[in-house]
Amino acid sequence: MAVIAVYSVKGGVGKTTLSANLAWFSAAVSRRKTLLWDLDPAGGAGFLYGMEPRPSGSARSIFAKDADPAGLIRPTGVDRLDLLPADESLRDVDGLLARIGKKKRLAKLATDLSQRYERLILDCPPVLNELSAQVIRAADVVIVPLPPSPLSARALDMVTREIRAHAKAQPPILPVLSMLDLRRNLHREARLANPAWPAIPQASVVEQGAVLQRAVGDFAPASPAARAFGQLWTAIERKLAG
Repeated sequence: MAVIAVYSVKGGVGKTTLSANLAWFSAAVSRRKTLLWDLDPAGGAGFLYGMEPRPSGSARSIFAKDADPAGLIRPTGVDRLDLLPADESLRDVDGLLARIGKKKRLAKLATDLSQRYERLILDCPPVLNELSAQVIRAADVVIVPLPPSPLSARALDMVTREIRAHAKAQPPILPVLSMLDLRRNLHREARLANPAWPAIPQASVVEQGAVLQRAVGDFAPASPAARAFGQLWTAIERKLAG
């Protein structure tokens, strides 16, 4: 199994949209048994698949000693794709991890889940704490969504330093230009400066995915946005193979 973390220290960058759509490509196109694990208390990944959070406390309990996440995993309705949903109890998961003193608790849970899944996609909250450190220790590749803005270079640098600080075997980073609108000068300049980075366009069809609670590749497979998500998924698989 490979662990794919979609992570940024900055919120509002399209992280959850990336996670949900990549999970669909993993399951529906690559036909891999996939688990989308929502680690963000906002529970956006679950919402994008039409799921309401369960009573608060369940998501945090997964990190307790000897807890089994299997009972909390829910099918999404997409073949080979399951969801481990979030709830507001994850606001305190950093404190729990600090108290139990298990530096690789999330990595251990991922290893246990590898008995059932080929791909584990982590939708991570925009934090710099023990949870983000554990995500980095568990990840095989880190996807960093970066909207074209002056703050993006700083966010990428912070993620790079976080990986260097917490991972002995440092996972590769794959930056992604998200919400790209080539009608804007700043966006065009960002694209010219980083032509090799995968890019996801800012498009109404992506917003429609949140309304329909379906992946873009599912309801608009011929759209430029769906093709962009597919190209990003191919780049991730190549990173993992390399």
